[in-house]
Amino acid sequence: MASARTLVYGAALVAGVVGLALGARAIDGSSTTQDHEIPLFEVDPMWPKPLPNHWLIGSTIGVGVDSRDHVFIIHRPASLNTRTEIGADADPPASLCCSAAPPVLEFDPEGNLVNSWGGPSDEYDWPESNHGISIDHMDNVWIGGNGAGDSHILKFSRDGEFIMQVGEPGQQPNSLSTEYFGRAAKISFDPEANEAFVADGYSHSRVAVIDMDTGEMKRLWGAYGNEPTDENLGPYDPSAPPAQQFRNPVHCADPSNDGLLYVCDRPNDRIQVFQTDGTFVDELILLPETLGGGSTWDVAFSPDEAQRFMYVADGQNMRVHIIDRRSLEVLASFGDGGRQPGQFFAAHSIATDSRGNIYTTETYEGKRVQKFVFTGTGEGSGHLGVLWPGGGGGD
Repeated sequence: MASARTLVYGAALVAGVVGLALGARAIDGSSTTQDHEIPLFEVDPMWPKPLPNHWLIGSTIGVGVDSRDHVFIIHRPASLNTRTEIGADADPPASLCCSAAPPVLEFDPEGNLVNSWGGPSDEYDWPESNHGISIDHMDNVWIGGNGAGDSHILKFSRDGEFIMQVGEPGQQPNSLSTEYFGRAAKISFDPEANEAFVADGYSHSRVAVIDMDTGEMKRLWGAYGNEPTDENLGPYDPSAPPAQQFRNPVHCADPSNDGLLYVCDRPNDRIQVFQTDGTFVDELILLPETLGGGSTWDVAFSPDEAQRFMYVADGQNMRVHIIDRRSLEVLASFGDGGRQPGQFFAAHSIATDSRGNIYTTETYEGKRVQKFVFTGTGEGSGHLGVLWPGGGGGD
């Protein structure tokens, strides 16, 4: 078994806003002793463009990008307050503004809203609490749910036409079940194998692999490739030995081009790496003193064929980490807690497009999607300046 890599940030090295630049946090340890080539980004404070119809988005719980670089987000309309946010939806209306947008919104690369859909239907069981949105290689849209009764996932065309439901709602947790899920967090894909990987989830403690056409479950596993259990592991303790099971929620399971799978074991502050058959390869323990929601919320890869960089959304520490995907070395991070462009309030989901741009969504009170424009690479020692348009770099 490969040894775990544990990286800890020095609190004294936390950088704030420097001039017009949003400074990244340097890393305390060997990764700061030499310069690395790191990607550079510029936050686009005007993306996306304002929504029509006085629409607002609520807790924004997923983001995905299709083959046209159209960006899909999913949010929770019910998280909006009818008194303070969507008075026009109150009964009777309390104000002229605003109304909840449909759950699924599609933007073109320029940030124009080009489509919207989603919600309850007689054709399928819409999740009690939708969670995650992913776009497969055929531009189909997959959605999970982490509500109390959400033991199923949904598949749609990119225009919202229903294709398939896998599982039935209202099932009891059973991490060995091959018929349903346990509040699935995210679905990702291996086009060559025609397989979907389900991060499963908020009730189950496993990765589940299904056939993308039929929904048939093909295999499943827990932490380190162990058979998963539904044992309550209790609160995370950073001083305890590494847990031999995933701790709910298992929040992402994303395959790379070279046949590896990166799993977000969120409350355990770790990313575990597997072969796609479930064989354990390695793990990264990221900011292991992080409590609460944990440090590893979602991952996305740079779009080069080698997928050299992995980006990790860290909603608890309000930042995005930049990691060498193969070595699992943390190179830099960017962001800070806040509601200004380039800052985060619970960075929940992350995706990249074909140009290398990053998109993030924020849950809780963040309620937005942001775009970080890839501007090239440069040498750095763990400190990445995220520039505002026309702004200068940080120290």
